[in-house]
Amino acid sequence: MNFTLSSKPITDIKADCLVVALPEKGTWPESTTRADELLGGQIKTLQKNGDATGKTASTLLVPLEGQPWSRLLIVGTGADKDRTPTAYRKALIATAGQISDGPSKHAAIALADTPVTGPEASGSETAKLNLIGRILEDQFYRFSGFKSEKLSTRKLAKITVTASGTGKALKDAFNLGLATGRGMNLTKDLGNTPPNVCHPSWLAEQAEKLSKEYDVVKTDVLDEKQMKKLGMNSLLSVSAGSAQPAKLIVMEYRGGKADEKPYVLVGKGITFDTGGISLKPGEAMDEMKYDMGGAAAVFGAMRTVAETKPKMNVVAVIAAAENMPSGTATRPGDIVTSMSGQTIEILNTDAEGRLVLCDALTYVKKFDPEVVVDMATLTGACIIALGSHATGLLSNNDALANDLLAAGERAGDRAWRLPLWDEYQSQLDSNFADMQNIGGRPAGTITAACFLSRFAKDYRWAHLDIAGTAWLSGKAKGSTGRPVPMLVDYLMSNVGK
Repeated sequence: MNFTLSSKPITDIKADCLVVALPEKGTWPESTTRADELLGGQIKTLQKNGDATGKTASTLLVPLEGQPWSRLLIVGTGADKDRTPTAYRKALIATAGQISDGPSKHAAIALADTPVTGPEASGSETAKLNLIGRILEDQFYRFSGFKSEKLSTRKLAKITVTASGTGKALKDAFNLGLATGRGMNLTKDLGNTPPNVCHPSWLAEQAEKLSKEYDVVKTDVLDEKQMKKLGMNSLLSVSAGSAQPAKLIVMEYRGGKADEKPYVLVGKGITFDTGGISLKPGEAMDEMKYDMGGAAAVFGAMRTVAETKPKMNVVAVIAAAENMPSGTATRPGDIVTSMSGQTIEILNTDAEGRLVLCDALTYVKKFDPEVVVDMATLTGACIIALGSHATGLLSNNDALANDLLAAGERAGDRAWRLPLWDEYQSQLDSNFADMQNIGGRPAGTITAACFLSRFAKDYRWAHLDIAGTAWLSGKAKGSTGRPVPMLVDYLMSNVGK
């Protein structure tokens, strides 16, 4: 897709389709007013007659003759007071849905002058251009590599987004949005790839491929022999039952000063999770290919970083393994010694994500990190608590937690903080080891984070439980690309700090 940012008046842009915003109530954007004047008041008439309501995310496609555009797409943006960033995003998604598979080859989108309520930053033109770019890339995504018949090629080949100017700030915001969308699409590609293809070694190959595409990223892959030498017995206990060897994938981007501490992202990469000996029920087990959603999100964030080249240092570490039952698999009741030296009684082999993450969290101390953010499809309890709308967030540092929450609000990729109180730690007490890997049914998301916190005491750390947000089930089954928007917003907000 060819994306262009233009400051030309919409009347000077020739396109197959012009997209304008129509509020349900309130002041019209300048672009809509200009279009209506050129069309002799046609938009006003359509609204007056009830054909175009202006309700949030409503759309009306109108054919035109003798105009710079062959058709007009009117997108409802609701009343001024109700036009939150969330509502604005819905309008953008509706826009993408209408033009993505339509007859237009070139669409001009004039939605960046639509007022948005809420925090000032959310309503700025740069924020809106960033969101427009991201939503377009995200919504145009298709996954068809495993279908015998190729999907038909879209007619839409060019999109022009209008703005008040084309200066560096506006261009950078728009390009960052596009890059974030492409990062999300990489995350979705990895998540949607079937587990007979996407295994730990294949994930490692994708990291090496990313390094070849972007030479600013350096990749190193540790095999099981190297991990055994480091004492990563907790991570290796998860891959013990699989024919697929585990991998620890390390990607480094060094765009900042040599002495600047890196921001470290850690991802859970369980490429398929049967539950091991603690076997899961068969229903929806196919969706356990998404148990590497944390790793996929790390990939997506790193792709965006590699493309935009911010002046900061970012390190990504992915703990990749396949959790399978076999004669060599770890048993409930086994005790392993983690890289940190702490011993773990494994009571449930289906609580494996924390077993791979704990060794990764110990490993990243070598980078002397500014902060560490891990992400994982860790607990079903998080889905019960927060559903599919919010990511669970737990942290040992209030400032870091607040920064991530704010980034999620700005990006429309929201999280909700849960407590990480010492009172919960006792649920992990073991009679035979330093800790057990489960804390029972109560506060399952919290006790999982409590487990991880024991390996993250030496730095500022936050944990993102994305079990409810990394993928969708049902008719819309597929990876969502979350929490890439939150991660990118957080990282970019710290450039230069």
